[in-house]
Amino acid sequence: MSTVTVIQPTITEEKSRIIRCAAYCRVSSDSEDQINSFMAQLKYYENFLADSETEMLINVYADEGVTGTREDKREEFQRMMQDCRRGKIDRIYTKSISRFARNTRDCLKNIRELKSLGITIFFEKENIDTANMTDELMITVMGGLAQEESTSISQNMRWSVQKRMQNGTYRLARPPFGFDIVNERLEVNEKQAQIVRRIFEWYVSGLGTKMIADTLNEKNIPSSQKQKLWTADVVKYILKSKLQ
Repeated sequence: MSTVTVIQPTITEEKSRIIRCAAYCRVSSDSEDQINSFMAQLKYYENFLADSETEMLINVYADEGVTGTREDKREEFQRMMQDCRRGKIDRIYTKSISRFARNTRDCLKNIRELKSLGITIFFEKENIDTANMTDELMITVMGGLAQEESTSISQNMRWSVQKRMQNGTYRLARPPFGFDIVNERLEVNEKQAQIVRRIFEWYVSGLGTKMIADTLNEKNIPSSQKQKLWTADVVKYILKSKLQ
């Protein structure tokens, strides 16, 4: 009678792969409220996933006081994308789409690239996880909203400056050429005002901005404390600002 040998299956226990996570946070202004928001985000993400057994936070990338519409100005965002391309990150957490990008085109471009690298993104405010995303329409819509939010904020800031100018509460760090700040109000600097009048006279008589700048430099007339020499752009700025 033949002997049957039963070979028991070998069970190999594989350790769960730890997901390497990164966090990205950003504020678009360097005002005190925005800096507080920035610090709150930074502190939150530094303590993020501390008790997780499956995910590990490896880095927090944080841009402070830069625009969200221009991706090339966000150095930390660019550093994060480079680390993603080098295979250092598996997943990204960010507060909202408007923190990640305020331009629909860049938003989609980066999400597509990260997906091609096998990297997922979780947008906390919108509760959107690209790991579960099957349709980019949602991201297109949210990216559009983020871009609209950026436009709205920019318009609100311009409106705020205009209102403060109207009621006399706007504060300038440096007065424009032809003025001084006296008791927190603009007053005409008569010496510089004479130069401004001369610039207009020369311009009306047919001199170009380059020739006016050269003439002022030849006469050793200082442009400002910040920039001693006159240039065509400085002359053009004075003409434009005074005509508005």
